[in-house]
Amino acid sequence: MNKTSRYKLVQPHRFGLFVLIIFFISMSSPVQAETRNTPKNVILLIGDGMGLGAIEIARQLEYGKTGVLHMEKLEHVALMRTYSANNYVTDSAAGGSAIATGIKTNNESIGVDANGSEVDSVLDAFQNNGKKVGIISTNMVVDATPAAFGASVPNRWTGGANIARQLFDNRIDVTLGGGASYFEADKQNGEDLIAKFKQAGYGITTTKEELSSINNPAKLLGLFHPTYMNFKLDKEVLHSQEPSLPEMTSKALDILSRGDKGFFLMAEGARIDHMEHAADITGIWKETIEFDQTVKEVVDWSKNRNDTLIVVLADHETMGTSASETMDITALKKIRVSSEYMSKQLTFDKNNEINPESVVSTFKKYAHISLTDQEVDQFIDNVKKNKTLVYPKHQIDWEIGSTIARHHKAGVADRSIRAASSTGGHTANMIPVFASGPGSEAFDGVIENTDISKIITKAAGVPFTPGQHKTKEE
Repeated sequence: MNKTSRYKLVQPHRFGLFVLIIFFISMSSPVQAETRNTPKNVILLIGDGMGLGAIEIARQLEYGKTGVLHMEKLEHVALMRTYSANNYVTDSAAGGSAIATGIKTNNESIGVDANGSEVDSVLDAFQNNGKKVGIISTNMVVDATPAAFGASVPNRWTGGANIARQLFDNRIDVTLGGGASYFEADKQNGEDLIAKFKQAGYGITTTKEELSSINNPAKLLGLFHPTYMNFKLDKEVLHSQEPSLPEMTSKALDILSRGDKGFFLMAEGARIDHMEHAADITGIWKETIEFDQTVKEVVDWSKNRNDTLIVVLADHETMGTSASETMDITALKKIRVSSEYMSKQLTFDKNNEINPESVVSTFKKYAHISLTDQEVDQFIDNVKKNKTLVYPKHQIDWEIGSTIARHHKAGVADRSIRAASSTGGHTANMIPVFASGPGSEAFDGVIENTDISKIITKAAGVPFTPGQHKTKEE
């Protein structure tokens, strides 16, 4: 038999075997792939202001140089750009809105496009697809990032009461965080908005104990502070009755996971950003670790389910925070309260001037730093002269944080840069995106913040058109 005829006899057998292999692959893999790549649930965790520096500071102070954070264990990683429509450095309103809506908008704008028109968010898309939805924040739930998912207002600074009403009108299944004052009658034209939630069938909680004991109602509103929830560092000294971010997230998962259609949950560790504004390195550590414990909470919850996409990111970076080589980790770990708490220990004379002795005693007692007379004078002078463009009520605690950071040689932007910044010290630094679960493989390379909602909805098979204007009810 010649070579050609032997080839003709053997080839059909090989071809048949090849067809048989392809047949079995086609019978199993596509179905498995479809299941694997179509998440029923999506959990989006946002560490406000949490850049690589905050992550590294938290890792070093909590675990040391060889330690690993829970967020770092997620399978897929990308880097994300954060610029807004009108600035190469975003604020939280525009940054959160870009993540939530898939389009760029101007700084200070929430849930609207650059022309001010209201647009749908990824939360709207999931809700319109029959899924339950939830918003959690350690900030006020009416502030920039959480509001971007559940409301639309032209300006973050004047829209708080309107946002609260929209959170009610949009019937979000779970809303947990601070900002109770915006739901009360004096900011709602005499109407008690919390009472309206209750009448609509929502369970209402105001403390950690109430949240733990409530018998998982179909819908839940938890408001645990009139404004911002307390810093992790200060909860013990203030005898706080507030739940932690992991505790709020756990309760939300219990409620949202009921039913068979799935859910979308956004949970924000908001006060990382506030600690960074204050250059409070110890506070950055504590807030980021609480956020990372929330990552562990959702990862543990989703284990063996194979139906949940988890995405962990930030809306922007703040203050160029970095784990500098010179940073005195041992000294920073000894601090037990926030720079904000320290600022409230200062006393003032009849002319509203800071008492120098109170500066000395406060730094000594809480930061374990002995300031010289020159340093005390410089501190007071800085508070007087270096006015900030945003959050003026935090001018003193920001100055305290910067003084401590400088003393312990921590890596953070200079106080003068913060004072001159319209965002209070945000930067254009790219931030990391960590992802795990079905659809997470799409988070790869360098992406835009506007890609997040597109990737999430595509993975989940949820119809979503970025920039689609909201339909006004008549």
